[in-house]
Amino acid sequence: MTMHTLTVQTPSHPYPIFIGHDLIGQADVLLKPYLGKKAAVITNETVAPLYLRAFQTALDKLGIPHFSIILPDGEEYKNWQTLNLIFDGLMQNRAERKTTLIALGGGVIGDMVGFAAATYQRGAPFIQVPTTLLSQVDSSVGGKTAINHPLGKNMIGAFYQPQAVLADLSTLKTLPERELSAGMAEVIKYGALGDIGFFEWLEQNMADLMAQNQTKLARAVYHCCKMKADIVAQDETEQGIRAWLNLGHTFGHAIEAEMGYGVWLHGEAVAAGCVLAARLSEVLGKTTENDTRRIAALLEAAKLPSAPPKFAFEKWIGHMSHDKKVSSGVMRFVGLNRLGEADITKITDMEILRKTFPPESGVVVHGSNIAKVSIVGVGMRSHAAVASTMFQALAKENINIHIISTSEIKISVGIDEKYLELAVRALHEAFGLDKA
Repeated sequence: MTMHTLTVQTPSHPYPIFIGHDLIGQADVLLKPYLGKKAAVITNETVAPLYLRAFQTALDKLGIPHFSIILPDGEEYKNWQTLNLIFDGLMQNRAERKTTLIALGGGVIGDMVGFAAATYQRGAPFIQVPTTLLSQVDSSVGGKTAINHPLGKNMIGAFYQPQAVLADLSTLKTLPERELSAGMAEVIKYGALGDIGFFEWLEQNMADLMAQNQTKLARAVYHCCKMKADIVAQDETEQGIRAWLNLGHTFGHAIEAEMGYGVWLHGEAVAAGCVLAARLSEVLGKTTENDTRRIAALLEAAKLPSAPPKFAFEKWIGHMSHDKKVSSGVMRFVGLNRLGEADITKITDMEILRKTFPPESGVVVHGSNIAKVSIVGVGMRSHAAVASTMFQALAKENINIHIISTSEIKISVGIDEKYLELAVRALHEAFGLDKA
């Protein structure tokens, strides 16, 4: 298979993106110019058994001393505590300023390792080796690094460019289908925000992409990386058009914050967010109902949610007011002038936002029977974190929540019916009811 190479031109420094199959086995050749005299491979518990040994072998071939740091896996670990585990490992192994940090994993690993590199001894070199579709087409390119805060996603971070990006498409073969779908949300986002031709190509080829047709998948990843590289070259620190890349993210981040990080995957939240962004543009008279339907249909073809979970309008506003695109107290949204062309819109009229969430809005789930699970009790008025405990317990069992409804004494969620018994057991355990 052909390897594609792109160069990202940033004011900080230019760096290559290598895109192809079986590239980790060639890492000794491809990455030699970008490695220091010592390396730290930082990965997680899921990726380490799959690819860590191969990467260690590549470093051994080059005679580069190295050590590894293995972190827990999941969006819920993208925080100060886990970041400190990276710093602990670096200091225990006497990592110097020129030690190269290698981020081997998905978007969470890439973001955290990048932030660690930006701040360790005021700046150490790092290399991105993304192993998920989402990280290959988006988060590994462009130098955005961050951790989450309980009040907002990616609120603490830095712009810090890698030395190189190695996107091995063979790693996608070990991705669960849900993770592949989550990455496809970002792929679809690129077409919607800046390339109608690419969007139409995705409409025609989504079945082949989901089946991991190698040629078409390589074309999609290359196209997304090229689009992002071009935008980052013009606007490295997001003062202007780089914000277009956040299409769907303001709504998506609100979903993640309300439900608890990790309950919906980032790409799933972005998918629902893109439909809401299209709906906002429709309310503003810039796009049509048919444009919104096309985005929703393409997301559904990628087995993604096409509508958000239900929660109170005030909850949406509370979370979105913490978004990084808020300026001088005014909320700014990435929307569409038309399908294939993004814009940034300031919203001061809350009624416009209210119209964006139609009363019937709620997740559309195709081919599934939905069961409702509820936690009820007057004592909820005086107990904190009941909802987050519920959401995290279900997330731990990989049970996706489709719909949420709340009241003062009741929290209900809609889940796939086949997981009903597992969900009840998990919640009994989480709240100690199995011991009652």
